[in-house]
Amino acid sequence: MIFKKDDEPDGQAERATERREDRKMTENGEVTIVGAGARLDGNVVSAGSLRIDGQVKGQINADGDVALSPQSQVEADIRAQNVTVAGRFKGNILVKGKAHLARGGRIEGNITSKTLVVEEGGVFHGQSIMDAGGGSGQAGAPQGQQSGTQTQAAQQSTEKTEQVKVP
Repeated sequence: MIFKKDDEPDGQAERATERREDRKMTENGEVTIVGAGARLDGNVVSAGSLRIDGQVKGQINADGDVALSPQSQVEADIRAQNVTVAGRFKGNILVKGKAHLARGGRIEGNITSKTLVVEEGGVFHGQSIMDAGGGSGQAGAPQGQQSGTQTQAAQQSTEKTEQVKVP
């Protein structure tokens, strides 16, 4: 049976995306898979690429790529070469290459990457830092910088408002 992209039954498009990601990751070497029924708390370290179908809470460090499948639920900081998010993710992402938010994926947090791709239907709440140097900063740094900048701007705004109100 052959489907055009728009005619694919529910779930078929997601599975096709997963298969493409799996092929791309396996071409680059070893892939570690966290299964759909798995729940990990702590640090996950992979010498190759990593695919997460289950739940992870903590930190993720991979020498290769990280792919979060549509059923995944991850609350962590990720450091990797490239990241694809098709599930639910909360935390910071620091990649040397591309961060990809797939259709149906959700990111709540900051992304530091060389390239950011957000597909239609993806939800991104956070700050994106386009780092041409390959993600040399810290994943948590952008949030702190943002807060400091907002605080200064709020103080300046308050001071200006007070100056206008006082005769």
